[in-house]
Amino acid sequence: MPAQADQTGLQNLTMVAVGILGGAALALSLTVWWLRVDAIDDASKDTANFATMLAEQTTRSVQAIELVLDDVAEEVKQTGIATPEAFRTKLKDKKTFDRLTERLHHLTNGTLVALIDNGGQLVSSTKQWPLPQTDLTDHENFQYFKINDDKRLYIARPVADRFKGEQTVLFSKRINDANHVFLGMASVGVKLSYFQQIYRSIESLPDQTFMLLRTDGTVIIRYPDSKARTDGMMPPESPWHKLVLQGGGTYRSPGYFDGIARQVAVRPLTEYSLVIDVGVSEAAALAGWRTHAIFIGFGTLLALICSAYLLKILNSKIGLLVASEAKLKRANVTIDAALNNLSQGLVMFDSSARLVVCNQRYLEMYGLSVEVVRPGCTLRELLGHRVEVGNFSHDDLDRYIVDLLDAIGQGKVVEKLTSLSDGRIISIVNSPAEDGGWVATHEDVTEKKRAEERIAHAAHHDALTGLPNRLLFAERLEQALTHVRRGNKLAVLYIDLDHLKRVNDTLGHPIGDRLLKAVADRLRSCIREIDSAGRLSGDEFAIIQSPINHPADAAALATRICEAIRTPINLEGHHVVVDTSIGISIAPNDGTEIEQLLKAADIALYEAKNGGRGTHCFYDNDMNERMQVRGNLERDLRDALANGEFELFYQPIVNLQSNRISAFEALLRWHHPERGMVSPLEFIPIAEEIGLIVPLGEWVLRTACAEAATWPPEISVCVNVSSLQLTNKNLVNVVVSALASSCVSANRLELEITESIFIKNTFASVSTMKQLHELGVRFAMDDFGTGYSSLCYLLSFPFSKLKIDRSFITGISDGKAQAIVRAVADLARNLGMTVTAEGVETPQQLEHVKVLGCTEMQGYLYSNALPTSEIHRLFFTERKSADCAA
Repeated sequence: MPAQADQTGLQNLTMVAVGILGGAALALSLTVWWLRVDAIDDASKDTANFATMLAEQTTRSVQAIELVLDDVAEEVKQTGIATPEAFRTKLKDKKTFDRLTERLHHLTNGTLVALIDNGGQLVSSTKQWPLPQTDLTDHENFQYFKINDDKRLYIARPVADRFKGEQTVLFSKRINDANHVFLGMASVGVKLSYFQQIYRSIESLPDQTFMLLRTDGTVIIRYPDSKARTDGMMPPESPWHKLVLQGGGTYRSPGYFDGIARQVAVRPLTEYSLVIDVGVSEAAALAGWRTHAIFIGFGTLLALICSAYLLKILNSKIGLLVASEAKLKRANVTIDAALNNLSQGLVMFDSSARLVVCNQRYLEMYGLSVEVVRPGCTLRELLGHRVEVGNFSHDDLDRYIVDLLDAIGQGKVVEKLTSLSDGRIISIVNSPAEDGGWVATHEDVTEKKRAEERIAHAAHHDALTGLPNRLLFAERLEQALTHVRRGNKLAVLYIDLDHLKRVNDTLGHPIGDRLLKAVADRLRSCIREIDSAGRLSGDEFAIIQSPINHPADAAALATRICEAIRTPINLEGHHVVVDTSIGISIAPNDGTEIEQLLKAADIALYEAKNGGRGTHCFYDNDMNERMQVRGNLERDLRDALANGEFELFYQPIVNLQSNRISAFEALLRWHHPERGMVSPLEFIPIAEEIGLIVPLGEWVLRTACAEAATWPPEISVCVNVSSLQLTNKNLVNVVVSALASSCVSANRLELEITESIFIKNTFASVSTMKQLHELGVRFAMDDFGTGYSSLCYLLSFPFSKLKIDRSFITGISDGKAQAIVRAVADLARNLGMTVTAEGVETPQQLEHVKVLGCTEMQGYLYSNALPTSEIHRLFFTERKSADCAA
């Protein structure tokens, strides 16, 4: 019976063993399959990461190329080329070749920069000068721009370089004239080998492929390709197109170009119609898996053989014991391997707070000795050792142990972040076990936390100045307003730098950026630690001053800020001086909500600017009413030109020697349907601010020239031109068109400008003036002596007339005023210019300007500004002479 029982027990044990082996085989099969799935997933993730990296790198490379193309196109426009013929002829010179070569040096990946005219002929290229006649009409990019008015960058399939035969990818942009007529295009060539070299350098897996495509599926580059093809299209039925529309992803490709199945990651470039594909063949992705599967298969077979052998000796208790010990040993080895390959430090304690096991990562993380940290040591001994090596951040060791054991005893998971003395941040999780012990994992999360901090800081701070951005500023203002609702007061100071654009235009944007940083530093030095400053936009800053006792506190801060910013700033040898205007709102007086206070401060800022800049202004309710009136006026002004509400009045200018009218100055008047006649002093600044001055100025030019055509040919017409008009590239065309349509000769048109034009954009202003001067148009310096009065402007451009401002004529009985008028008259006479005295209203003033050397007069003494009908009735009916003495 015992033998039979043993036999039965052995059979039962054998059946159990067979069942276990079968289950293990099934588990191993599933494991092999899961490993295969993981291998495919890992390959997809790797290709996705490569695709993302390549997309970012390609975007930066294409951005650099587009910047060069935009610079080339801008230079072409600045040369004044307005016709295809001019484009074809003027850009063939050595100077153009040198400029293109200089642009090419800015590119690390470019091999050529070229200009092609609208006939497909190569005009200039960095490859050679002088340039042989080269026909590029068969190029894809030319064919595209010839029929498409597209301002975007176009990337063509690689073509053979006409000079060296090298395969080159061409990046091109279309160049139009002001009327969107196709003048030609600019192209940058990048060798195909440049992309191949990049792809070759980052190739990390066998049989890995890289493709650069357009979003329509056109293949530009495929690497590697045994047939050296650079053409082809992604099939319409491919899921690739859907992934492009979705912004990227991965899919299994059956191998459209070489028949090899691949896992492909698709990453469209966000700014360009390009797509990066990175693929890896399934064979390469599964190479490691196959190796593991083979080892697992052999291991399984070996396990089966061993199990069969063990079954034969199960009749022996010693054999069972040996088998059990061997199995236990293998399990321990496996556990040790698993523990020591964890990226986290791991320690396990029993219910008596003694160490059961710890891995090597834990010892390395804290620099601990294996002689101290070994199974059986207590929690206190282990933590005491950490204190000795300086890697325990808590001051009270006993309190820490008591709190931890209390939490473990209650079955709570204890999670905490701790910072070590060397700056590392460790995440510790203590998880209770059922037997009363616990497992603790220690993970170094330093880089993760720092990355989170950088992201959080970037989301709430201005990248240039480091000040809070609009989002964080609003949050801090909302926090400050909670104290206002409890009875405190605060001030919001809205700060705008005056003429920052002038600094950017004259010294460059890098200097402008350094100026903004310096302003931010000075703002920080002006406020208290409890106040908050922020940068809301390009040249606009704001400050929360909280709390305040009286509005005078805000006024004092505004004064300090104005004085601090007004102090000259030395930026790379340039002594830059800027001023600032500040609008101030007070809570709760002007509101208790964020939008109310910011709007009130913005309105006050506008008033400060209108008051002459460089000052501060508090908000009041009248300002809001004035802003509403101004808004209504601005809205009506936009419709006034189309409704025919403008009219030109003309004021005669009289020659003091002949006593005859030599010219009429055209002065704009607005007949508002409700307000009546609106002063130009009121609506002209608004027109300049909203950009309406350009079409309005064009209407004035055309109307004045048409009216001058009805006058005697010896009488000129004078038209005022603003700085916005003068820097507008279309002004020359407008003047030519106005003169041509009215049949008025160019020397009868005199454009009046002020000195402020040169301050705002000297180069562009002088360039436009010289073009008009070459046509015969004359220029007069208006209000001379009231602006910046730099004599270099008189030398940089040949003015025909100086107009002395009426402020000098009003006080001409004073000796100092006479001295100024005489000096201006002498200066003009020596420079061959006419001098016009403005604002002559009395016979005494007339005698003075005659004696002091003025050649013309203008003012109410002779006539005020009159409409066209009155001009003809009073001055042209009998061609009366202008006798100023009468």
